[in-house]
Amino acid sequence: MSTSENASETTQTAAAADAVEKTEDQWRAELSPAEYHVLRQAGTERPYTGEYTDTHTKGVYQCRACGHELFTSNEKFDSHCGWPSFWSPLAEERVRYIRDRAMGMERVEVRCARCNSHLGHVFEGEGYGTPTDQRYCINSISMKLVPEE
Repeated sequence: MSTSENASETTQTAAAADAVEKTEDQWRAELSPAEYHVLRQAGTERPYTGEYTDTHTKGVYQCRACGHELFTSNEKFDSHCGWPSFWSPLAEERVRYIRDRAMGMERVEVRCARCNSHLGHVFEGEGYGTPTDQRYCINSISMKLVPEE
């Protein structure tokens, strides 16, 4: 995805045939307060505090809210930004993008395509030596790592 060209107000990259839809009360009952704040209210965990920031374990990262596979350790890289960083999702249809104008700047929010939970943001053109020149800056609390066996 070219974040500057292809992200519209509510661009969805996947048909949500297996969409997970729950009430906010159901999400509150299933998620911890911190998980709910990030996943359902588009909050952000403090930098350098997430459990996957410096993890190099091989495996698949799933959405913590619904279990949808989002990223793999093959695309994870050390950006030293304070959050786990990936240069690409597992597949484009796994995530959706929303133009985010909060915080006085324009960014592209990344959400789970299955349950619409907030994951983080994607940035491009920062000069990282990745195949896509993109950095998916994802909150650890938004994901669950399933290690390779």
